[in-house]
Amino acid sequence: MRPHLEADPSCPVPTRPGRARAATLLAGLTLVLSACGQQAAAPANGQTDTLAAGVRGSDLGASVTIFTPDMSVEAIRAKFDAITRAQFDNEFGTRRDAVLFMPGTYGTPEQPLNVQVGYYTEVAGLGASPTDVTINGTIGVYNRCLEGNGTGNCIALTNFWRSMSNLTIQVKGGLTQVLGETAPRPDWCTDTEFWAVSQAAPLRRVNVVGPMSFMDYCSAGPQYASGGFMADSQHSGAAELVNGSQQQFYVRGSRIVKWSNAVWNAVFSGVEGAPAETFPAPNPYTVLDQTPVSREKPYLFVDAQGHRNVRVPSAQRGSRGVTWANGLTPGRTLPLTDFFVVRPTDSALAINLQLVRGRHLLFTPGVYDINLPLVVWRPDTVVLGLGYATLTAHNGVVPMIVADTATGSVVAGLTFDAGTKTSPALLQVGLRRGRGLGLGRSDAANPITLSDVFFRVGGPHIGRATTSLEVNSDDVLLDHAWVWRADHGLEGFTQGVNGDTDRWNTNIGRNGAVINGDNVTATGLFVEHYQQHNVVWNGENGTTIFFQNELPYDPPTQEAWNAGNGGATLGWAAYRVADHVRTHRLFGGGAYVFNQNNPSIVTTNGFEVPRTPGVRLHHVLTVNLSAGTIQHVVNGVGDQADNSNTGQPRYVVDYPAP
Repeated sequence: MRPHLEADPSCPVPTRPGRARAATLLAGLTLVLSACGQQAAAPANGQTDTLAAGVRGSDLGASVTIFTPDMSVEAIRAKFDAITRAQFDNEFGTRRDAVLFMPGTYGTPEQPLNVQVGYYTEVAGLGASPTDVTINGTIGVYNRCLEGNGTGNCIALTNFWRSMSNLTIQVKGGLTQVLGETAPRPDWCTDTEFWAVSQAAPLRRVNVVGPMSFMDYCSAGPQYASGGFMADSQHSGAAELVNGSQQQFYVRGSRIVKWSNAVWNAVFSGVEGAPAETFPAPNPYTVLDQTPVSREKPYLFVDAQGHRNVRVPSAQRGSRGVTWANGLTPGRTLPLTDFFVVRPTDSALAINLQLVRGRHLLFTPGVYDINLPLVVWRPDTVVLGLGYATLTAHNGVVPMIVADTATGSVVAGLTFDAGTKTSPALLQVGLRRGRGLGLGRSDAANPITLSDVFFRVGGPHIGRATTSLEVNSDDVLLDHAWVWRADHGLEGFTQGVNGDTDRWNTNIGRNGAVINGDNVTATGLFVEHYQQHNVVWNGENGTTIFFQNELPYDPPTQEAWNAGNGGATLGWAAYRVADHVRTHRLFGGGAYVFNQNNPSIVTTNGFEVPRTPGVRLHHVLTVNLSAGTIQHVVNGVGDQADNSNTGQPRYVVDYPAP
């Protein structure tokens, strides 16, 4: 039998700890257990169960803004606008915000509430259902004009790190003047819900009634957008849902009336009203009637008695449509009193002590310096972040480890940031097989789930992590992850003293995601700019639905890009399935090249997989973004993407061909 952890509720003690490798990976848990005798009766940050039980007070911290229906539209907009002004250009800042709406109606058709969302801002309703909070108006994301003092190069390509969830928008009115632009918007740009975003900007449990667009076509061009994600949402009304200039987009478990356009690829799984599958022409649509494995992200809500709770949706098989169509989303409700409300001033040791006590975690908005791994080891633990709470690795630690014993646990709404000393990983799920305490537990009906987890190596400072996301457990679900080695950032940190060339040697990220577990499913996997294979998939029976990648911009030479790959190919494929794997499926994947530092660099394949009948890719492509070459889409198959066909995808419909 494999060893396992037996727990006493007050001070659990693990059984045999295994060999030295386990001692390293479980350092956080070891230190926590040694401190059990020092526990205080109350949580370390002064929180009490009484304070956490109601909607009164400011126990969620100053970075959480809560609006109520009795507030005037003017007052709400003034506060919202102040947050947006602070966050509009704050791409690499430390401020984080959550803006929450109590159940009720905001604005009227005659006096709509129209606001704009900036960086690191989460907007969410606090109802049990998305229909419990109604906004008459718009909550929008618009282009950023990066040139000409607010008049030129207006794009959404860097509109990262913002989200909206759990509310209804009755589209009305609009902003005639948006931040970052000097000219008023034309009258025909009102009465539309604009959500012009790129990576790490999810829509979840949103019910939009009226015109909606994922591109902002109202400012000076080129108006590009890249990387959207929508789940458990509904769009209705006479107007179609405009995808427009979104280069790639993924919609899961939703309901729409009509969809318009795709640039390189759009992927739908379990979507009522999805367009018919056509690939690559007339539109590059990939459509799955159902999502094989899914689980919606946990959400905070206020019940009829004014108590706050977290709803934890159940995992589903073969899901289709929204989970709230017939009432409360299936799952379990946890009172907020079961959570330790974490603030940036809380130490990693204090947080781990609360995990040992059996508490769930709710991270308030902020940046957390983590000098000791946070170890999630109890089954069904919920770790939920508000307002893009960010865990930064300190002194080369792994900021969070989800042990094999934590079956059914959910980690959601967190950003993991590499520190200046190299971490082996930023989030590790399960221990490596064959080394130390590899428990190997899993539960296919109740998988460990990661929802809206985002990773960053570089950007605000030099970052170093060998791997960002490492999954060793079986039956894990990854639902929307952006794994990013930064291609730009603050001057003097990401670029280094000699600009982009230095970044190759200062911001170290070898692999974005390494999947060692079996039966792992990824729905919405975005991995970009890593220095070797961006994704390495070693486990059996893996499934990815929607994959988006850009190869690194900054290899200085062909030799540097080839280094360590054995010489069989030039460079590193974006998505690599190990040679020993016999079953794997990928639906809708794209790899792009922009060798900014050295346009002569060549990569042999965008995708590399075993040549075996059980490994199948459906709808994959490569694109040249104006510099560099990818010779083939997959395993020597597919045309070359280079400067002669910039922006024109090279497609492979099925590999191997039927």
